[in-house]
Amino acid sequence: MEIAQRLRGLREILELTPEQMAAYTDCTVQEYLAYESGESDFGFTFLYECAKVFGIDLVELLTGEKPKLSHYTVVRAGKGLPIRRRAGFTYEHLAYRIKDKLSEPFLVTAPYSPEEQNAPIAMSRHKGQEFDYIIRGSLKVQLKNKVEVLSEGDSIFYDSGDPHGMIATGGSDCVFLAVVMKDPGAEE
Repeated sequence: MEIAQRLRGLREILELTPEQMAAYTDCTVQEYLAYESGESDFGFTFLYECAKVFGIDLVELLTGEKPKLSHYTVVRAGKGLPIRRRAGFTYEHLAYRIKDKLSEPFLVTAPYSPEEQNAPIAMSRHKGQEFDYIIRGSLKVQLKNKVEVLSEGDSIFYDSGDPHGMIATGGSDCVFLAVVMKDPGAEE
């Protein structure tokens, strides 16, 4: 609810309409209003795009606090900024205290679900690039119409502006490092 309140407050301060925000975040006006009212869970892509529109760090949108460090930060095991996403996916932001980041590093846990193994993979997209490195388990990644299965020690680098999605496969949860790199042209 706090994130939803920040969304509405920032939108109003910047004098943006729900229609404009829906267009910026690639959703319908009804979907946007459901996010802003706290009726729907946020996806990473939605929050990432909102932070860009508002001209703030993603962490500020999530926590209400501006990152302050500029030199370095240490995040101890299990102490990243927790972010919940779709159906049990968990994210730990690993650089949430650093300001003016060029990338957003996350430790991600994708839950294994037998039901998802033969179903279409939910796709998303956001401007920039992404690098994913598999730490434990296996990850099925769909990029447009291509599917890759990655195992421990494998990595993938891709244009995240193209549709992409992923699920844990192989019978267990998958833990991976995801580094989302901003679109350098987005700042212009």
